[in-house]
Amino acid sequence: MVKFIASDLDGTLLDGERKLPEEIFPLIRKLKSLGVLFAPASGRQYANIRKLFAPVADDVVFICENGALVKYRGRTLHLTPIRDRYLKDALDEIRALPHLYPLLSGADWAYIENNEMPFFRHAMLSYTNCKKVPDLDEIIGKEDICKIAVYDEIAAAQNCIKVLPQRLPHLRTILSGYDWCDVSAPDANKGEAIRFLRRAFQLEKEECVAFGDHMNDYEMLGECGRAYVPENAYPPLKKLVGRVIPANTQGGVITKLKEIIAELEETE
Repeated sequence: MVKFIASDLDGTLLDGERKLPEEIFPLIRKLKSLGVLFAPASGRQYANIRKLFAPVADDVVFICENGALVKYRGRTLHLTPIRDRYLKDALDEIRALPHLYPLLSGADWAYIENNEMPFFRHAMLSYTNCKKVPDLDEIIGKEDICKIAVYDEIAAAQNCIKVLPQRLPHLRTILSGYDWCDVSAPDANKGEAIRFLRRAFQLEKEECVAFGDHMNDYEMLGECGRAYVPENAYPPLKKLVGRVIPANTQGGVITKLKEIIAELEETE
C-alpha cells in the first residue's frame, strides 16, 4: 500500500508556465486522510517551495536543494552542505569557464554576484530569498551552502556537464534542467533524502512512489517502489525508468495521483 509520494516540480508537477496546478491542494489533503505523506522534491530552495505549497505547508515534507535539505513543519530534519574547503575552488573553476554563472544556495538564502540577463531573471524567479552580493567568496563560512547552481548560457547538457565533473572531482555535478547544472556534496541527492525519510517515517521501498523528469531525480526514482516520468522527461531518463505518464503540460502527475487515491479508497 502506498504511504509516501514524492514529486519533482519543474517539468514534472508544474505546468508549462511553471505554475502549480490548484488541484494539487485537495489531492494532498485527501492523501493525508488516507495516511499518505506527500513530498515536493526539487532543486529549488525551501522558501520558494514553501511559498508554492503554502495552503498545505504543514501537511507535506519538503525535499529541497536536490535533497541536501529536508524540512518538515518548519524543522530541519536533514542537511548535507558542501564543505567550505571545496567552495572557493569550485567557484574559481566555474568562473574560469565562459557562459557560466554561479549561484550559492544556502539553507535560508541564495546569493548571486552577477546581474547579467537572463541569469539574473531566472535566479530571482526560482529563488524567493535571493540576494546579490559583490563577491560570493564573502559568503563562504557564514552559512551552510546546500549547492552551487550553475546557469549555462549555451545549454547545460551540451556545455557545463561535459567539463565541470572533471574539474570538481570532490563534488557531485548533475544536470538539473535545460540551462542548469547543480553542484553539491557527493552524498547529497534526492535519493539520499528519500532513504533518510524512509528511516525516519518507517517506510518500505514498496510503499513509496516518485515522479521526476531529469537526471537530478534519478536516485529518487530508484529509491521508490513505483517510479514515473512524464512524456516530456529527459530522454535518457525515460529509457532508464520506463514508466511514462502524460506530459506536465497535460497534468500527468495529477492524473496519476487521482488513480492512486482511487486504488487506496478501494482497499479501505
